[in-house]
Amino acid sequence: MIRAILVDDEKYIREKVKDKLNRFFSDKIDVIGEAGSVNEAVTCIENTSFDLLLLDIHLQDGTSFDILSKFDKKNFDIIFITGFDEHAIKAIKVGALDYIIKPIDDEEFKEAIEKVIQNTTKEKKIETSVEVTQSHFLHNSEEKRIVLKTLDNIYVINENDIYYCKSESNYTTFYTKKIDRIVVSKPIKMFEELLSKENFIRCHKSYLVNKNHVIQYNKQGMLIISAEIQVPVSSRRKDFIIQQIFK
Repeated sequence: MIRAILVDDEKYIREKVKDKLNRFFSDKIDVIGEAGSVNEAVTCIENTSFDLLLLDIHLQDGTSFDILSKFDKKNFDIIFITGFDEHAIKAIKVGALDYIIKPIDDEEFKEAIEKVIQNTTKEKKIETSVEVTQSHFLHNSEEKRIVLKTLDNIYVINENDIYYCKSESNYTTFYTKKIDRIVVSKPIKMFEELLSKENFIRCHKSYLVNKNHVIQYNKQGMLIISAEIQVPVSSRRKDFIIQQIFK
């Protein structure tokens, strides 16, 4: 049985979440604690042995990061619960963490919980993901980073170290300075939305390139990147791409 703590300053949301857990996962998830504020949550976490933390981003007396920053070790799963806050959602995605949007949809809820259930045997390595998410959310990090999860590893990559991304069906391959290939089972459109618009541009339906590494556009319709890497440019986007990169 997975032991869960539920943190939300709206009691009716906590009741809804508990109701859904009882309906769909009564034999797998047990809510053993709940809190409606930062202080209550910190006390509950300190005094409870648990596996899963379901928590709202915004609380009346602070944010979920005020809670998480109190604990160096985070040997538990996290699912954020948030209203439709584009900034918060982007921060969570950059950190490759899970979330549920209010009002809570049954299917999205079940999908998020099922992922936790399936990962119970895996070692929790979320400290870096939380730190990256928090940095993005609070805008206190000059160096922009993104967490990339593969089947075997978790990578934290600085945006400046990414040469380009290549789409292959629902997979995206990252080519970077320090690691040649990182294959992530997410579509390139998702990363187009997450990576900085000032640095990255979609030059082709299958390619997203870091403008800072482009040094040339040749007659063959290719962008030449540092280390003589060639990336194709869509003919219909050629003029726009040249203007955006070489203006």
